[in-house]
Amino acid sequence: MKDKIKRLFLLGVSLWLLSGCSGTAREAAVPAETAAVGDYVEKETASLEDFHLRDKASVYEDDEEGSVVTMYLTVREGNSAENTNHTWTEVNTYSKYWYEENNIPQYAVEGILQVGDENGPLAGEVGYGAVVPNAIIKIRGQTSTRREQKNYKIELKKETGEWRGQRTINLNKHVNEGLRFRNKLAYDLMKEIPEMMAARTQFVHLYVKDETAGGSGVFEDYGLYTQVEQVNKRYLRTHGLDDNGQLYKIEYFEFYQYEDAIKLATDPTYDLNAFEDHLEVKGDEDHSKLIAMLRDVNDYSIPIEETVEKWFDTENLFYWMGFHILTGNLDTNARNYFLYSPLNVDKFYIISWDNDGAFTALEDQLQGILVESGSWESGISNYWGNVLYQRMFKNEQYRTGLTEAIEDLRAQYLTADKIRSLISIYRPVVKPYVYRMPDLMYAPLTETEYDTVADAIVGELEQNYQYYLESLEKPMPFFIGVPQVNGNSLSIVWDAAYDFDNEAVTYNMELASDYLFQNIIYSEQNIRIPQVETALLPPGQYFIRVTATNASGRTQTPFDYYVIDAGKVYGMKCFYVLEDGTIAEEIRLE
Repeated sequence: MKDKIKRLFLLGVSLWLLSGCSGTAREAAVPAETAAVGDYVEKETASLEDFHLRDKASVYEDDEEGSVVTMYLTVREGNSAENTNHTWTEVNTYSKYWYEENNIPQYAVEGILQVGDENGPLAGEVGYGAVVPNAIIKIRGQTSTRREQKNYKIELKKETGEWRGQRTINLNKHVNEGLRFRNKLAYDLMKEIPEMMAARTQFVHLYVKDETAGGSGVFEDYGLYTQVEQVNKRYLRTHGLDDNGQLYKIEYFEFYQYEDAIKLATDPTYDLNAFEDHLEVKGDEDHSKLIAMLRDVNDYSIPIEETVEKWFDTENLFYWMGFHILTGNLDTNARNYFLYSPLNVDKFYIISWDNDGAFTALEDQLQGILVESGSWESGISNYWGNVLYQRMFKNEQYRTGLTEAIEDLRAQYLTADKIRSLISIYRPVVKPYVYRMPDLMYAPLTETEYDTVADAIVGELEQNYQYYLESLEKPMPFFIGVPQVNGNSLSIVWDAAYDFDNEAVTYNMELASDYLFQNIIYSEQNIRIPQVETALLPPGQYFIRVTATNASGRTQTPFDYYVIDAGKVYGMKCFYVLEDGTIAEEIRLE
């Protein structure tokens, strides 16, 4: 009997040691030493309802934020079966849009990827001594594919090795981004935040030897890139997540049902291309969970609190959104992230992707890009066009949760000291590459501007925080409708602006024949109902500008904007009166 008690005691001690020996949950699971054998032991029971994503800190143990890895890429024409029978010139000539317009698969080449240092490939690294291709290479990105300098996706072939446990190697030039380290900065900040999933990043100096027709046959310097770990099934396994679940890369998605495109893969009318206009499928192809979630999100008979608690982890949402609000990464309201759901968990989680749009306010200004400080793209209003977030944040408890996450991020993880420390590591490494060939040819900032922009990043975070606080006090943005001919008059209608404090909102409306509103045709002030009637207009181009003002005097503009070469002109809608008197809306390509 004594031996049995002793064995039970040793087993309990072993379990306690394995559990980490500390923490309130573990202390509850292993009672104090006074508990006798046979006493009731209180245990913590894990619940799928409370499942939070947590990254594996060990994934980043070998990171050296300021290091540069040298890669050597030898490209060759391959075979038609893999669509690699093309030249390096062909691969670099056409944008993604060209392939879409011509409905043909993207060109690729075969290649030998070797990793080393500035003296050449190194023994023990991927590709060392390789004489036959170990990879397939194509350009990556969307709008960036129109640029002279390209981003590349290098897919290592099976059985040819891995680089740091990865077979997909994304090399990003970030050609529009003058500092060339913003994406890495964002991911390096994320990996310190328990509530967020990050990704491994690495500065890479790339050399390419073109052995295809017309190539030089010698290694040419392609400058500095940032390698970013691909979010795929391998990423999920590496980061301790379920790789059997659903994983979608967001292309353009605002949580509407999109019933004409988002369907089960077994539906006879299922069209993968139409589906992937919204969500690119990267995981399990059973879309039933996604469809059920979207149905609930768009069912206004179900209280949004029930839907959110059923399908989402608010911690994940608040920290993801709060991070991008503070860093000013605006293009996250309908794209640039992954949506993930473990196989046996009925919740969806957000994983960040493509963060080079963070901290760009001053750089945009220096480049002459028209930026309206404090526009609807700042703060919570940036997400108001998304049906999920709009329904959520009408609830004060969710606004409070987001604010608390933002305050925590500012206090612990996005501090001035932390950001300055990382910039001090990146700048002396990255800047010399930017201002020498080949990157010098395409650098959007002067060397002096480079330092000015880098030094301003901490201040931009604080400004973005103030914009967020202000956005809570403003009416939310709204859409202007396409004017309609109504008998002998023109009817102009817009959505009512929502105010979190339920303050009365009035509108000022102007109609002009130019976007500068120098030639105003009609105007009206202090409108209480979002509609006006004006006289019919002769054929031509016209602009409507509306401003919403609440009782506290805070103003907001519509979502609508007009695009000129310098950027967006906010708060107006462009339309045309045709020769036959009908109305046509301006067509704007996203």
